[in-house]
This record gives sequence, structure tokens and C-alpha cells, in this order.
Amino acid sequence: MRQYLDLLERILTTGAQRHDRTGTGTLSVFGHQMRMDLREGFPALTTKKVHLRSITYELLWFLSGNTEVGWLQDRKVRIWNEWATAEQTARFGRQEGDLGPVYGHQWRNFGATARPDGTFEADGVDQMEQLVHTIRTNPGSRRLIVTGWNPAEAEQVALPPCHTLFQFYVQDGALSCQLYQRSADVFLGVPFNIASYALLTHMVAQVCGLQVGEFVHTFGDAHLYLDHLDQARLQLSRAPRPLPRLELRPRDDLFAFEYEDIAVLDYDPHPHIKARVSV
Repeated sequence: MRQYLDLLERILTTGAQRHDRTGTGTLSVFGHQMRMDLREGFPALTTKKVHLRSITYELLWFLSGNTEVGWLQDRKVRIWNEWATAEQTARFGRQEGDLGPVYGHQWRNFGATARPDGTFEADGVDQMEQLVHTIRTNPGSRRLIVTGWNPAEAEQVALPPCHTLFQFYVQDGALSCQLYQRSADVFLGVPFNIASYALLTHMVAQVCGLQVGEFVHTFGDAHLYLDHLDQARLQLSRAPRPLPRLELRPRDDLFAFEYEDIAVLDYDPHPHIKARVSV
């Protein structure tokens, strides 16, 4: 995961100080790309421990199309709690815990008809189902794309999608994925994003009968919050360790995966580094 540490170093060295929506302030660079060969190991960060349980459950939540934070809370995953408070959801006329048209909605029901109560009809585009069908039937397509960014709904949620678009690419029996991320909290969020999309690539590859290739991570605004700088420097003082490996129980339906089907083995990271999330 040298690529991630290089990004931390770049931001600390050349980042511009900017005001931001949360009021915390950031050091930011615009435009960056990392490439990871998924055949070399599962890209879970080793210079600090990342919470793989939360990453796995969050991805399954996205794939289910669910946008209620209660599903995560029932599994003791709290990473969305700050955006699901009564104060946050009331801004959009929703009950506490109802996040509105975030990732799961966009992936599985894009462009659906809105009801007066803020919920949606089941008449949108199931982008994930279309994606799997197209990979199976036309793997050379240049339209293997899922978008999480819907301009008509971006202002109807407390946190519009940060990882906004991803594209798959099949070559020589291997599936690669490129993610475009408009806004990236590099210390707290990006380690989650890397592992999540790597896991998604493995899952899609398996159900489509493919091997994995690369994960390409492309950034717009990549930033460190000003209260994460010491934590970033601590990470840079640590030597990366060997990457773990991923094992998936055989499935032929992307939406049938359960938490118990997914195992990251031989994960031996440095200790967790605590940092505050900016909301």
C-alpha cells in the first residue's frame, strides 16, 4: 500500500490549505490516481488497522439498496450515525435514521419516482443488476458504469455521494475497476473506500466467472483534515506489512452474499489510530 502513503506524503508536502463545509479546514490536492494489482493481495491498509467488519457490512448494505441506518446499527456498525441523527434527517423531511437517496438507492433504484412522503417507487434503474448482466453477456462493453451522483437528488441528503462513479473493464478473463471519487477524506475515509471497492470487484468477478485485475482509484479533491495531520505523519513513520488475502464462499448471485461468505485472512496491521470525523 505504498501508493496510499505516497498520497499522504503528497498532501502533507504540497497540499493547499482550504476552508471546507465542516468548518475544520483541510490540506488538499486536486487530481490523483492510485493503481493496485488485486492479484498481489487484498488492499487492506496495514499501517493502521481498518475495521473490516464495518466495511463488509456497509458494502452489503449498499448492494441491498437499503438506505435506513438501522440495518447497520443492528449489526453494530456505526459509521453512518452522524449523518442519520434527527437533526440531520429533519432537514429533508425524513425520520431519524432515514438517510434518503444515498448509495444503495442510486445503485439499485436510480431515477425512481419520488413519493410525497420522501420515499421512492421501485421504478428506477437497477444499475448493479444491469452491470452484472452486461459483464456476462458483453464483457467488452465500454458502458460497464455505475453512477452514484444524481444531480436532481444530491441536495436531498446530508452527505451526497463522495465516491461518485465506477467503471469495470474486462480483459483476458480478468475484471478491473476504476473509481472516481469527487471528495476524499484521505485519513479516515479512503482506507474504507479502497477495501470496499476491492471487495466489490472480487464479488462481481466471482459471480461473472472472472479473475480479478486492477483497482484504479482516481480522486478529485483529496484532503487531510487539519486535525488529522499528526495521525498521517504517524502512519508515514510505520513500515507497510504484507497484504492479507481474501476468500469468498462461491456464489453466483451478487445480491446473495452474506457477511459469513467473506473472509479476510492473515491481516496483521499496525494498531488503529484514532481520529475525529468531521460532519
